[in-house]
This record gives sequence, C-alpha cells and structure tokens, in this order.
Amino acid sequence: MSIAGIDLGGTKLAAAAFSDVGELLHSESIPLAGRTGNAVGTLIAEQIAKLRANHGCRASGVCVPGIYRAEKGTVWAPNIPGWDDYPLLDELRSAAGSSHHITIASDRAAYILGETWRGAATGASDAIFLAVGTGIGAGILSTGKIITGHGDVAGAIGWLALDRPFAPRFVQHGCFEDQASGPGLVRVARDLMASDPSYDGVLLRNQELTAADIFAAHDANDPIAGKVIENAIELWGMASANLVSLFNPRLIVFGGGIFGPAVKFIDRIRAEARRWAQPIAMEQAEFVASKLGAQAGLYGAGRLAMMHGGLA
Repeated sequence: MSIAGIDLGGTKLAAAAFSDVGELLHSESIPLAGRTGNAVGTLIAEQIAKLRANHGCRASGVCVPGIYRAEKGTVWAPNIPGWDDYPLLDELRSAAGSSHHITIASDRAAYILGETWRGAATGASDAIFLAVGTGIGAGILSTGKIITGHGDVAGAIGWLALDRPFAPRFVQHGCFEDQASGPGLVRVARDLMASDPSYDGVLLRNQELTAADIFAAHDANDPIAGKVIENAIELWGMASANLVSLFNPRLIVFGGGIFGPAVKFIDRIRAEARRWAQPIAMEQAEFVASKLGAQAGLYGAGRLAMMHGGLA
C-alpha cells in the first residue's frame, strides 16, 4: 500500500510516493516554469494521476504555500498568480474521482507533520516547526492536532510584534519577518549601512545582496553582518520564547532556507529564549534542527494522506 505526497512551492512542485510506514519510494521535482492559475492545478492533478498509475497510491496529501481555506476547499497563495481563492480541492477531486481521497493543508502544517512522522520530532504530540526563509511561519501541533485557527491563518508568526515603534512596512510582511527572514536580513543590513558612513566593508560592494552573503560576511567578521545576525538571533529567540510560553511544546524544530546556515546558532537562540520564556515550559522544550530539510513538506503531505485517507 502506498500514498502520494505533493509539495507545491512558489517555483516548483515536488511529488513523491511513500509506503505506509513513511519509506520514500519515489520522488521528483518539476519546475513550475511560469505556470499560473489553472495550469498549476492541472500539473498537481497530473502528478497525482502519475503516482496512482505507477505506484498504486491510494490517497494523496497536498501542501500549499499560503492559506488553505478548509471550509471552502480553496487556496490563497500569493506567489502563484491566479490563486487568490483557487478551488483546488474541487479540481483535484474531479480529476482523481471519488475513490481517491485528497487532503490539502498549508505548507507550515505539513512541515511539522513531516518532522513528527519521520524527522526530528518523531512521535511528538506537542511540537512546533519554525520555518524561516523568504517568509516566516510556524506549524503548530498541540496535543496531536494541527492548530489552524478560525480562518486557517494560525501560524503566520511573521506578524509577531517584537519591536517598537511600529513601522508602515510591517503591514506588508509583519514585524518579525521584516527583520529576521532571508529578505529581512538584507533589509536590516542595508539600513545599517545607510546609517554608518564610515562602513567600507564587503557588503557595500554587492548590489545583489542576499542572506547567504550576510552569513559569509559574518563568518569573515564583517561588523555590519555581525550586527544583522545578532539582531536576528535575538528576534528568533524572542519569537521562540513566545511560542514556548503559549503552547508548551516538547520541541521547536528550526527549518527553512535560513536554517541552513543559521543552524549553528540554535544554542544561542535557545539561550536568548530562556531570558523571555515561562521558565517551567522553557525547561521542557528542546530546540532542534530539521532532519528532513527541504523534504519536510513532502513528507508532511504524505502524512496528511495517511491521516485523512483512512490509512493511518
């Protein structure tokens, strides 16, 4: 018996077949290559059909980069043009037929499901996946259930209020994400360089500055990069402390493209969190790196299929 996992990103689609115990049987990645709207939905349906034909998958889980509105079966995905309220569930059900169960969830929910199934949080019923990349989000598992919230927006922690005063640019992506996501690190670096006319370091010479450049400059003892990373560690720690105090998790799993190079700072992030968090809950929380990395969403999608397809 096998199940299918589909992980939709902003630029590519990953598809996999899993055994019922989580063994990866087959996977592939397909670039979206400019597809928008219905073309992306059609691509997902085609991959599900392919996995059914080639691997006998009996149910499919799909994770999406945005908000899945479970009541309507629609998806808001800002990185995919035409997906403001896209009727993905109806399209996939129509293509797959009534005998094939389809389950959809946000990517952040899939991340923590993947890690608790086959990753760093295996078997945990209270765990959080803190995803830091182009944006920041959290997959929150509490007493064995994914927290989705009233409108399926729970976990959008890029909007955590961690600094004052309020800045108008927080409206677009939130206070936390503004400074501690990948693009946020670049924003902070550019602000610091603009305020320090004496700085003549390597970051000034890179017009296409990226988070990777900042980590490399930090390792070379660049003073601006050092300030950027110190600020991010404080914010990652403060956000983690808030999550610990609110949800009392057994683990916080750090993943996404920034963790990555920021994995080496997890102990320092935990030390910062200890300053802010409820102390009893903090002593109970482990801070760990993702074991599944870029495949966390794919494994989580497979787990969705297992849980909701009557196969778990």
